[in-house]
Amino acid sequence: MFNSKKGIYRFQDIITFAMIFVVAVITIGVGANVVTGVQAGQTANSYAWNASTFGLQGLNTMASNMPTLATVIVASIIISVLMLSFVMAGNR
Repeated sequence: MFNSKKGIYRFQDIITFAMIFVVAVITIGVGANVVTGVQAGQTANSYAWNASTFGLQGLNTMASNMPTLATVIVASIIISVLMLSFVMAGNR
């Protein structure tokens, strides 16, 4: 995946990172749904209920950072496409 001799990523690697991000978002969504279901079966203010509440808060924190991460990934893809087009234009 990573070309250590040149120290650069290939364009295909950046697409792979974007797909990993999509899988992470789906995983967080499904995980939050599962934790919500677990919490619904617990007695309020019990240890299990409190643990699932903290789990939901952690998932919420992770999910709130996803738009920033998505912006970085999209920006890196755009920059890669631009750099690739300049390199291709320079090789003509």
